[in-house]
Amino acid sequence: MSESKYLGVTPPISLNPSSAEEEAISLELLATLEAEGQFESADESRNREIVLGKIDKLVKEFVYKASLKHRMSEGLARSCGGKIFAFGSFRLGVHNTGADIDTLCVAPSHVTREDFFTIMVDLLKGRSEVDELTPVPSAYVPVIKMRFGGVEIDLTFASLQQPTIPDELELLDTAILRNLDEFSIRSVNGSRVTDEILRLVPNVTTFRLALRCIKLWAKRRAVYSNSMGFFGGVAWAMLVARICQLYPNACAGSIVSGFFRVYKKWPWPSPVTLKAIESGTMRLRVWNPTIYEADKFHKMPIITPAYPSMCATHNVSASTKRIIESEFGRGEEITTKILQGEAKWSELFEKSDFFRRYNYYLQVNVMSTDADSHNLLHGFVESRLRQYIIKLESTGLLVLAHPYVKSCDHEYVCKSDEELERVRQGKQPTTPVASDTPEPMT
Repeated sequence: MSESKYLGVTPPISLNPSSAEEEAISLELLATLEAEGQFESADESRNREIVLGKIDKLVKEFVYKASLKHRMSEGLARSCGGKIFAFGSFRLGVHNTGADIDTLCVAPSHVTREDFFTIMVDLLKGRSEVDELTPVPSAYVPVIKMRFGGVEIDLTFASLQQPTIPDELELLDTAILRNLDEFSIRSVNGSRVTDEILRLVPNVTTFRLALRCIKLWAKRRAVYSNSMGFFGGVAWAMLVARICQLYPNACAGSIVSGFFRVYKKWPWPSPVTLKAIESGTMRLRVWNPTIYEADKFHKMPIITPAYPSMCATHNVSASTKRIIESEFGRGEEITTKILQGEAKWSELFEKSDFFRRYNYYLQVNVMSTDADSHNLLHGFVESRLRQYIIKLESTGLLVLAHPYVKSCDHEYVCKSDEELERVRQGKQPTTPVASDTPEPMT
């Protein structure tokens, strides 16, 4: 890549290729990720394709039923179409065994979000392969969460300003955003941002391997959760993409080392951007702290590259910022040792010691008597916990409010009212029938 032509908002830091030693370290990284189960099997890949195909058919059925509800004729309702788009880690090509798939249901203009959270939910309830169905209409990006055929799915919704949705529809043209509401723009931009990230990296293969590494590290260190005030998948992808722009000829191991070296010293709240922010012609709100008061309070802004650019990390609090920065420092120390031959990649992926780190813990209990109610309540409470953390910080009585990134789920059989009361208090009355408790941190 010549110095006169580069990807990103600044010239690369270095155009030098990686050394033979760094290439060897990248091969060690690949082997470690394979040993950690970060690449799914051929059977799992086929199952994902089958699941997406079934959801696509279900989306068309949903649009058909919604169209009939809006008094369209049978023939016209059948012609309205509907389409599903996959984005996030699956579209980026960095999903692993057991990873969820971010999907977008696109419908014509007469189909509403209310239809999505009623008709679509009812259709999903009628499918035997669907469980853990959790509609979250109040989320920043309204979503239906579920397991479909053993695959975790996040399904969002957008209604475009056109009468039909053909199978050949693409979302790249910004004109498709015209007259959409705020929720639909956020949903559509999930797909648009993913495609733009892939377009803005100099070497997709290197990017994918480095991102797989960072995703595993972030999950093991318990800093992978947008809803809990950390970074979500798209934010981590943009951070890695920016390092790829700064070192366009480097191998994956060097990119990971550069990742920690650069972000340990990053002058937050200066934003991370992959390209110049477009002002656009549609008068849509674009991230701009000089105009919008709320944007001034973003502590670690990472800005999406697709118009209208938004901050993907608006959830970060003072506490989660401190934790992320601490993890950047730890990562920089370990990757420096790895490059010097003094450490192994496995050390980078050691699990967080969250459950042994502090003297005081606060537990939020959510209890329901049936699975459907519990999934709804769980999603509602989870979407509110970030604000609770901010309120705790505002008291001035805490040094740090560190949220854990996942819940500890249990199912109990209560044989008496006394046992039921113990569950309400967060105590264990009997041996759990089933649980999803995080493994002890080692």
